[in-house]
Amino acid sequence: MLEQLLIFTRGGLVLWSSCRALGNALKGSPIDALIRFCLLEERSADSSFSHESYTLKWAFHNELGLVFVAVYQRILHLLYVDDLLSAVRQEFSEIYDPKRISYDDFDEMFRQLQKEAEARAEEMKKLKQLGRALPVQTKKGGAGQRALTGVQGNGAKKGTGGGAAKDDSDGDMGSGRLLSNGVDNGTKGINKSRVASMGKENGAPDTGAFDVNKLKMRSKTGKKGDGEKKSAPTKGEPKKAVKKNRVWDDKPVEESKLDFTDEKGDERMEREVVVVRGESMMDKEEVISSESEGEEEDEVEGAKPEAKKKGWFSSMFKSIAGNSSLEKANLEPALKALKDRLMTKNVAEEIAEKLCESVATSLEGKKLGSFTRVSSTVQTAMEEALLRILTPKRSIDILRDVHAAKEQGRPYVVVFVGVNGVGKSTNLAKVAYWLLQHDVSVMLAACDTFRSGAVEQLRTHARRLQIPIFEKGYEKDPAIVAKEAIQEAARNKSDVVLVDTAGRMQDNEPLMRALSKLINLNNPDLVLFVGEALVGNDAVDQLSKFNQKLADLSTVATARLIDGILLTKFDTIDDKVGAALSMVYISGAPVMFVGCGQSYTDLKKLNVKSIVKTLLK
Repeated sequence: MLEQLLIFTRGGLVLWSSCRALGNALKGSPIDALIRFCLLEERSADSSFSHESYTLKWAFHNELGLVFVAVYQRILHLLYVDDLLSAVRQEFSEIYDPKRISYDDFDEMFRQLQKEAEARAEEMKKLKQLGRALPVQTKKGGAGQRALTGVQGNGAKKGTGGGAAKDDSDGDMGSGRLLSNGVDNGTKGINKSRVASMGKENGAPDTGAFDVNKLKMRSKTGKKGDGEKKSAPTKGEPKKAVKKNRVWDDKPVEESKLDFTDEKGDERMEREVVVVRGESMMDKEEVISSESEGEEEDEVEGAKPEAKKKGWFSSMFKSIAGNSSLEKANLEPALKALKDRLMTKNVAEEIAEKLCESVATSLEGKKLGSFTRVSSTVQTAMEEALLRILTPKRSIDILRDVHAAKEQGRPYVVVFVGVNGVGKSTNLAKVAYWLLQHDVSVMLAACDTFRSGAVEQLRTHARRLQIPIFEKGYEKDPAIVAKEAIQEAARNKSDVVLVDTAGRMQDNEPLMRALSKLINLNNPDLVLFVGEALVGNDAVDQLSKFNQKLADLSTVATARLIDGILLTKFDTIDDKVGAALSMVYISGAPVMFVGCGQSYTDLKKLNVKSIVKTLLK
């Protein structure tokens, strides 16, 4: 049963609804969720959208700026929804008037369209069932029977005549005898290769699978067999130096003998702490160089070769004025060139394809203005889409949130997560340095109890930044270590706790389970995913699986997912900035920090306009 069909403008004005009673409001506001998470995020090319217990499908009338949305229960599989949306779109567009705001007379038309769509769906269902039933009524010994007998194949045709078919016509008995005995009536006509393969399975001695003569020939040519001993060295040949194995006895060894660190160097480091100075790039405004926006427009248009054969005047007029309304065929060349361009900028192929489909959906049927090129229209639509995706949908002002937590008398907790080797500890120290510049007291929590040297690395950063660190060594439960660190920070009146975690691959379930426990137990204010700007398609896999695992392994009703992204190694990618787009698109989380160097000051905000300009350049 269809729950609701809603018609509204792109500006948000509701024109007509099939469900206007006050008590019939849908639970969870699925229409609002569709607009927020799908239409505004440029995912309108998807076939459907699910929210709580509902499934939503939609259609656009781009020329009139109308949106048609159908809502029904997810458990149902309504086959007529797409057909109904198309029919409603066609009928409503004929009576639509921009000055009119009420369409109560459309109720009767909608009921008639719904009945017709349901009738067509039932008829198609019956035809499909009838089509499935026809191939079952086959003769004995037909294609289905031959598929059951398995190895008969060619042999039933040669040598045996119709005998094999008669023997095997009583169901699975013939094939059962053939598999159990190895050779039966049906094997008389089987080709030699099949007999040889069956002989190999039964252990026939002379099958050629293991030829001793070939091994002898191989040994004569100088290749050693598996069982041959190595020849002893001659007298004149020098003996190779063999490393002696170290013998470990049961006597206890003092820790000082195993510690090879330079104590004097550590003391000197403690005495001569390097005080890092300089303003963090987070507080500096990035200036974008002004370049011509119409660069490479000819490349985007992607005109077909046959178009060049036309006259100069006609081709020029067509490229300037375009057609009266945009069709899919007009958009395809420009979108294909745009997709290729995005992929060269390291955008994941799946994301680039979905973006182009979404732009095509929003432009199809729209009227093209006079003296407007198709390529520039597509470029403008893509630019607007990228700006909407990369612009954060919520506040990412961490300093304001830190002060709000301070007023509540608790520390603000940030957990850094990500795969191995992306630079979590280094960029955690950069964030700590930036917070220190804003007079925020910071404490580090060494919860990477897995990787050797992780605690020492964080200890070095804490010493250089002159901030406290909470550590419990290795092989401890990171969730418990983080909990104790937060309690210690509350006692010491620290404003922020930065939690370092072990790097883990998205497919490593034990480590992902430990991370989920840490997040659920401590309920941090911010979960930051640290990812490399170098990755392309891997960004989609990493983020989607991280979020999926955190949701699946969560022990609370509302699972905590990734709240923000920190992109590292941004100074090494030149114009390959597509990873930022891929990560934001797949997770919906904003890019909050960008790491662009090795020093503590090399941390900055993501300049959305600059990224969009680079992607489309």
